[in-house]
Amino acid sequence: MQAAQLARDEEIDWLALRMVPGLGARTAAKLLERFRTPGAIFRASRSELENVGASAALAQAIMSGCAFEDAATQQQKMQASGAVAIPISDSRYPPRLREIFDPPVLLFARGRLELLGALMLAIVGTRHPTPYGIAVTERLAGELGRAGLAIVSGMARGIDSAAHRGALAAGANTVAVLGCGADVVYPTENRKLVAQLIEKGLLLSEFPLGAPAYPQNFPIRNRVISGLSAGVVVVEGGQYSGSAITARLALDQGREVFAVPGNITSKMSWGPNLLIKQGAKLVQEWGDVLEELSPEDRRRLMTLRQPELFTQTAETAAAPGSEPVAALGLDAAGRRVLAQLKVDAAIHIDELLEAFEDLTSSEVIAALFELEMAGVVRQLPGKNFVKVW
Repeated sequence: MQAAQLARDEEIDWLALRMVPGLGARTAAKLLERFRTPGAIFRASRSELENVGASAALAQAIMSGCAFEDAATQQQKMQASGAVAIPISDSRYPPRLREIFDPPVLLFARGRLELLGALMLAIVGTRHPTPYGIAVTERLAGELGRAGLAIVSGMARGIDSAAHRGALAAGANTVAVLGCGADVVYPTENRKLVAQLIEKGLLLSEFPLGAPAYPQNFPIRNRVISGLSAGVVVVEGGQYSGSAITARLALDQGREVFAVPGNITSKMSWGPNLLIKQGAKLVQEWGDVLEELSPEDRRRLMTLRQPELFTQTAETAAAPGSEPVAALGLDAAGRRVLAQLKVDAAIHIDELLEAFEDLTSSEVIAALFELEMAGVVRQLPGKNFVKVW
């Protein structure tokens, strides 16, 4: 397998193969198995192509060479954005992904390419999370990241973005698998997060540069998220959500499936709670995930991190909110406001002001500001506040 950067003419052949209209991953894989290289595919006759399973229309599209103009445009976009093409024949191509039923024949990557070889774990969930879901996701992503796992998710708003943020905040590795081109920022509010990932993590996509985030792209993208990973953790999501689709794909691919239990009265808990009923591993803390990894993966992590990580139990792990308040140096107002806030439910500022009749609004707002600066409280949209777990 090749490992060096593709020569320009070889790269254009791979890009052209990706740009052939109507050519899916499975048929492309069959053609590569028969002809070995994209260049050989484009030199094949109609009958040779059809004998491998290409339809008459697809064979004509390949033989016409119409994809090479689009490939040249892709090459220009790659140069402008700093993206790199990783074909399935490249030794840098993620080994786990290569083993799935329909791996992408070409990946577009931006960021730290060495993360292609990292041991990855996916954390996915709803685009409309509760404060509990956000808190759990950021904490798990940070702790599992510090244990040596690269956190994979889909860069969607909600749980996906929280997984990336949690890993980055912990100084850990994270990989975003996009449902659009690797040069497209979607959703637009993640512009800052994308910039951080390009510098400290990795952006991956099987879609050509410039490809919009069409709805049909995301189920296709989900098989890559699970395919890259040793397992998939579902935090929140409906029974038929995208995260549930990813969990089913993970099972089909022989991956471990984990789920964080939620409030049975919340529709956002239906997905993970149902997965637990069906046999998914219940996750209360990061050690629950490490316990289920294969011996080979656990040995790999032990070479990266301290062995004591694997013997720490839930009893020895820090409980939520167990950090000593005295260490924060808060005044009396700050301590009282912090005690009033919750991890799993947001409280509006008006409710906080009403809760402290002996404090002025200025004192409560100043205390909130102090708590935010200390990193123990987060403000949500609409002047709502939650305690950071």
